[in-house]
Amino acid sequence: MSKVLISPGKYLQGAGEMKNIGTYAAGYGKKALILISNGGYKRIGAEIEESFAKTDCKAVFDYFGGECSKNEINRLRGVMDEQGCDLVIGIGGGKIFDTAKAVAYYCKTPVVICPTIASTDAPCSALSVIYTDEGVFEEYLFLPANPNLVLMDTDIIAKSPVRLTVSGIGDALATYFEARACQRSDATTCAGGKITCAAMALARLCFDTLMEEGLKAKLALEAGVCTPSVEKIIEANTLLSGLGFESGGLAGAHAIHNGLTVLEECHHMYHGEKVAFGTITQLVLEDVPLEELEEIIGFCVELGLPVTLGELGVKEVTREKMMAVAEAACAENDTLHNMPFEVTPEKVCAALLAADAYGRYYLSD
Repeated sequence: MSKVLISPGKYLQGAGEMKNIGTYAAGYGKKALILISNGGYKRIGAEIEESFAKTDCKAVFDYFGGECSKNEINRLRGVMDEQGCDLVIGIGGGKIFDTAKAVAYYCKTPVVICPTIASTDAPCSALSVIYTDEGVFEEYLFLPANPNLVLMDTDIIAKSPVRLTVSGIGDALATYFEARACQRSDATTCAGGKITCAAMALARLCFDTLMEEGLKAKLALEAGVCTPSVEKIIEANTLLSGLGFESGGLAGAHAIHNGLTVLEECHHMYHGEKVAFGTITQLVLEDVPLEELEEIIGFCVELGLPVTLGELGVKEVTREKMMAVAEAACAENDTLHNMPFEVTPEKVCAALLAADAYGRYYLSD
């Protein structure tokens, strides 16, 4: 099988770029369906409308229903047909992006992704994660192409809640370790081929950037400023992690995140927060040296990412609950089987309980 690396048509990051969204959209279509949350529209809707008013591309706004589900995708396909839209723009967070990408795929139109947060690596990928209407992971929808444009307005992102960017760091933290596992098992990646040297280099650069800039960026954001560290973390969370996970591959961390979605107690936690704990669990499964495990747990503690099941909202940790998570994580269509050794629900259950114990140990220091 050939090696494959895929990427969005264009990635654009800078201060104040949302003011130019209408101009960029006009290069892809004449009438755009803009998928946005109610709160997002209140914050920046007027700015977006003003940008479109300067172009010959019309904008139709629709509020996101809350889950990237088949029902929501089908509802928006109906809006596209009814309004005669030839372009989809997703503005907001990860589930909005995934929904916008799926709608564009089914309607055969271009798609533009405009994050207002840097909380996941979803923006750049040719992938939509489909959930039920209740928020339980259902399946991956692999798309034939990446977004046409990913636009990151760092002014807007720097004003978002700090916890969201830290969650993005948690999501990006898995990138290198999952790519490394896929390389060892010679797995086929989300890009549909084997791993390139470029993908591994991007995944490693993502990890190194998080280690070097993560805490500095968090402190700067808490001070209300956008520094070079913040700019680097936005790029790591979005571009480096996006290219790294897609062309490097997914393995244990994201599968364990998907398993955690069966616990309603965890539904209030962000994607990247659950992935961070999934990363620790994957490292336990791999039986990595203590030094490496300590580095990752210590980094998570320093950033405020969860290192215990209790921090994820699990009030009573039982073997039965963890077996339910483990069985979901080991689903036939999930990525846990990209690990370079046989993985069973029993092994995953043990790793979850051990990861929780290690996290509690380090928090007690």
